[in-house]
Amino acid sequence: MGKKLKGLRVAVLAADGFEQVELTQPVQKLRQEGACVKIISLLPHSIRGMNHLVPGKKVAVDAPLKKVKAADFDALVLPGGLANPDTLRQSELAREFVTDFERLGRPVAVICHGPWLLISAGLVRGRRLTSWPGIQDDVRNAGGLWEDAAVVRDGTWVSSRGPQDLPAFDQAMTALFAEYLPQPKPRRIFTRTRRWPRWLLGGLALAALGYGLRERQSLAV
Repeated sequence: MGKKLKGLRVAVLAADGFEQVELTQPVQKLRQEGACVKIISLLPHSIRGMNHLVPGKKVAVDAPLKKVKAADFDALVLPGGLANPDTLRQSELAREFVTDFERLGRPVAVICHGPWLLISAGLVRGRRLTSWPGIQDDVRNAGGLWEDAAVVRDGTWVSSRGPQDLPAFDQAMTALFAEYLPQPKPRRIFTRTRRWPRWLLGGLALAALGYGLRERQSLAV
């Protein structure tokens, strides 16, 4: 069975304090399905995850946010955690990045506290989504339609509540992203055109000119 997301370019936007499993498990799933996944953050080098309140492992950053743009990617993942989205929502670059994804109509998978960034970017009004229950008031106050469900799909967005929903989140994320696979460019077919030597073309032109002169002379007689 082929890989569903082969050729898909995915950005995972995160900062220090991301919930470890909410980044590592979706990334593993995406790479298993053939996607090219890049970890993007405010600063280069690495970011540290958390297991709720316990420090977790570091993850290497592939590119700082200032070096990329939304158009470089086909899809976006926003992990949760407490400090991670709170840091990102204060960054103008991060807010512009997610806004550009929305403007381009490209899919976003968000989980747990991740919607904080979407709220600060002014994107949740009128949208159906879920999140960690503790920020449901934030979603509603921003005009979003909060639902208590393992997965909520609304157009180009898919959202989940937290780590307990990761199996359903991974499945819904994969299905959503598969709808936005870049289309292969049509192959250009080149036809070889015959090139006539210049001397032959010149000779043909002179012959045609001579023929024309003879025709006029015969008419004059």
